[in-house]
Amino acid sequence: MKHAVSVLILFLSCHFCAYSQIGIRKLTSIPRLADSVDVAYHSKKNGWRAGGMVFGVNMAVWTFDRFIQKGDFAYINGHTIKENFRHGFIWDNDQMGTNMFLHPYHGSLYYNSARSNGYNYWQSGLYSFAGSWMWEMFMECEFPSTNDIIATPIGGLALGEVFYRTTDLILDDRARGNARFGRELAALLISPTRGLTRIINGEAWRKRPTSGKQFGVPEVYVEVSMGIRALELEDDIFDQGVGFGTEINIEYGDRFDAENKKPYDYFSVKAAINAQASQPILGQLNIIGRLASKDIWDTKKDYMSIGLYQHFDYYDSDTISAVSAKTPYKFCTPASFGVGLIYQNKRFKRWDVDAFAHANAIILGGALSDYYQVDERNYNLASGFSTKVGFNFVYKKGKFAASTFYEVYRMYTWKGYPDDIDWDDFNSKTLDAQGDKSKAILHAVSLRMDLRLKNNFYLTNINTAYSRETHYKKFENVLSTTGESRLMLTYKF
Repeated sequence: MKHAVSVLILFLSCHFCAYSQIGIRKLTSIPRLADSVDVAYHSKKNGWRAGGMVFGVNMAVWTFDRFIQKGDFAYINGHTIKENFRHGFIWDNDQMGTNMFLHPYHGSLYYNSARSNGYNYWQSGLYSFAGSWMWEMFMECEFPSTNDIIATPIGGLALGEVFYRTTDLILDDRARGNARFGRELAALLISPTRGLTRIINGEAWRKRPTSGKQFGVPEVYVEVSMGIRALELEDDIFDQGVGFGTEINIEYGDRFDAENKKPYDYFSVKAAINAQASQPILGQLNIIGRLASKDIWDTKKDYMSIGLYQHFDYYDSDTISAVSAKTPYKFCTPASFGVGLIYQNKRFKRWDVDAFAHANAIILGGALSDYYQVDERNYNLASGFSTKVGFNFVYKKGKFAASTFYEVYRMYTWKGYPDDIDWDDFNSKTLDAQGDKSKAILHAVSLRMDLRLKNNFYLTNINTAYSRETHYKKFENVLSTTGESRLMLTYKF
């Protein structure tokens, strides 16, 4: 458990977090049920404090934007608020990192303001929506954003619950001294509003006879991979770049136990962090959280369950070099839900085989555009659906593993811009467009192989192929393909 906590602190305190199910899993701790005293303790609701913290989050962020950052959008008054209500919502033109990651992170602060004050997953989501609505209508002098009011609360559900569950693993109300201080500081960094709640109500230093773990100690699996990453744009002009990459996988709960009762009793996280010229630091983030599930069958030979899942997917890259001056790929789904199946084959002595499949509705997504370049946005906002399929083949209880993963996204951009728009003279702050009217079909195919070197160390090779085919209403269609390869050393905690 100590190793798992240290890795989770390092990982999540940087605000990266949960993907593809881990092939070779090393249990980091002995699972223990939650104490009924702790469950009851964390179920006490305080609506006033939760609402006050949501309000306080917005005021603190606005104060920073207005008086320190001096952002144009933060100069608000009665007139700007009236205009927001009069005009209503539009699609904004912020960059993908802002709209599809930072806004959901902001939503997680609202979410954990309520979650840490006794409210459950669904109830905390209402607070997240309320905080987002307040920000859009009152806290900016730009018209409220349609995509933000979707991505902030829904994406905040996923990030917020992952952060909350992680802090629950770390915190221990029996600890004292430096150990207690370290745990409380880690919780504050991972989930600021939960850490602040504990300071306000005195939990941060109050010693209790039980650990205070609301969910006990579930099964937790953590692995960290580091090594070389090569990115290739295989377009009409070939472009290649090499750098350093880190990949972190976390699996929380038992994927082969669908009888859990609460949202996110099982979830998985994958994050890819880059140290490569011109590439974004956060290259990939995937969260899959199980909301509800049921076993279909569980026999000596087979296991299968069906469930409702929430998905958060984020893939980002930037131009590799001036050779092509093109962005290889860029797509995301901060608001997505669907049905998933998990299967395990128990027939073989030397091989462990399992698989999963998901079919999802995308409420809000985004995909790279070849033509729409307005302010900071070079992608089309969209909705649609996706499918995901994956297999794990593990030999001799962890000596070797091969894992495959295939996902397909279909993104539809419905609301374009006027046909007669003058691109030399228009107001980007009032342009209400999802982007180019289009249909984008995106594929991501991955093959991963792990070979055990010694103890918990593995040699890992990951090869991923991305392709995008975009059908535009007003422009020529575009087909783009990208390859990515990683050779890494993996440690399984």
